[in-house]
Order: sequence, then C-alpha cells, then structure tokens
Amino acid sequence: MAKSDQSRDAAGERDREKWMARFQVRLAMQPGVDRAVVLEAVKGVTAHCAETGEDPQTAFGDPDDYAVQAAARLVPADRAAHARRRNVVVDRFSSVLKRVRDVPGL
Repeated sequence: MAKSDQSRDAAGERDREKWMARFQVRLAMQPGVDRAVVLEAVKGVTAHCAETGEDPQTAFGDPDDYAVQAAARLVPADRAAHARRRNVVVDRFSSVLKRVRDVPGL
C-alpha cells in the first residue's frame, strides 16, 4: 500500500471515529435515551457501514441530526415524554437553587 493510501485510510478512520463519537454523545443527550439505546444505535450504524462500505457521514448525514432521528425511532414516546418533563423539573429546581445561593446572608 502506498504511503498516500495509508494517509487517506488513516484520515478516513479518524473521520469515522469523530462521527461516531459525536453521534454517541448527541444520542445520549436525547430525552429517554439510556445505554441500551446507544448501544443498539451504534450497532446498527456499524453494521450498515460494514455491509455497504459507506462511511457514516455519507450513509446517515450529520451525526447530530441522525441522533435525533435514532432517538425518535428507538425510544418509546412515553419514556421520552417522561424524561422531558423530568428535565424541565430539574432545570427549574436548579434555577431556584442558583437564585437562593445568590441571596446575601443565606
């Protein structure tokens, strides 16, 4: 294998790794997504890319957008809705705590 081919392969591998890392992080941030969902989605992407020879960017597009799509497909709607409600409550509670910490003398 020529040196330029090795460089191109290494660059392609780095791009795939970056895409997968970003996809996993963005997917994990979606409401209702747990470890099993992330593993299932990664397995699907990896299998597709191995079967077709495509890189994930070409096959699935932007990792952020695909994470949203994968979560919508893999997470039951009621679990996602519950997680969203929980996130709102936690955010509001955190906001109140921050305000309390800002009050002098408390």
